[in-house]
Amino acid sequence: MASRTSRPVIGIPTQTLQSLGGVSSEIPPSWVMSQRYIVTLTNAGAIPWMIPLVDEDTLHGIYAELDGVFLPGGADIDPLTYGAHPHPLCDKTDRERDRVEVSLARWALEEDKPVFGVCRGMQLINVAAGGTLYQDIAEELPGAIKHDYFPFSGQNFARDFLAHEVRVAAGTRLAQFIGSGSVRVNSMHHQGVRQLGRGLVSTASAPDGLVEAIEGDDPDAYLIAVQWHPEALTDNDDHSRDLFTDFIGAGVEWRRRHA
Repeated sequence: MASRTSRPVIGIPTQTLQSLGGVSSEIPPSWVMSQRYIVTLTNAGAIPWMIPLVDEDTLHGIYAELDGVFLPGGADIDPLTYGAHPHPLCDKTDRERDRVEVSLARWALEEDKPVFGVCRGMQLINVAAGGTLYQDIAEELPGAIKHDYFPFSGQNFARDFLAHEVRVAAGTRLAQFIGSGSVRVNSMHHQGVRQLGRGLVSTASAPDGLVEAIEGDDPDAYLIAVQWHPEALTDNDDHSRDLFTDFIGAGVEWRRRHA
């Protein structure tokens, strides 16, 4: 059996079950998260820690035990979190999840603790760094391509459907794993980065100019996030697995340096 110190503890915030919609009001409030994220991180070598939406003191106690923070996909981020008025097409939100994830992201950014985000997770990192979002890309981004290839809402696209291309900037950490230039990705979102937050750089973009990946501007801190869902591609794509392996490696290094 691997020793405790060889596997980093990675925190994964939960979300309120009722924020997903279609849930009976008779069900007690519950905190949930997709098993796919947990399994993917575990397979990459992490000890996953699902984080409930608790008070700040308790949350910071959990955070202190983590070697990295993973921010997953999910419900729309409440526009009030970044000082905007809600757009009519902004979907269900989970303000308690927003609060928890913004705190985790900001603490990690301040301490250079490794952070990896996917889809909503990338948007959340941007908001935590002072950035803003398109609340509905089709309505607010002129010339937008289709990004909302959801596996529900009557569309029934597979989660691993490679919907469109993104262009990855050369010389970035992301390019080390999936290559620079044009790469096809899956796409399951209708919101996206509008104005980049402080200390963030765009490392990939869609044909319509939408930011598809970000990294931090500090080369000594581990921060990477993508707008697509690599966890849905790991079964058949080495590059997607490498993204998670790289993140776990950063968690191992954090643990070693702060033992």
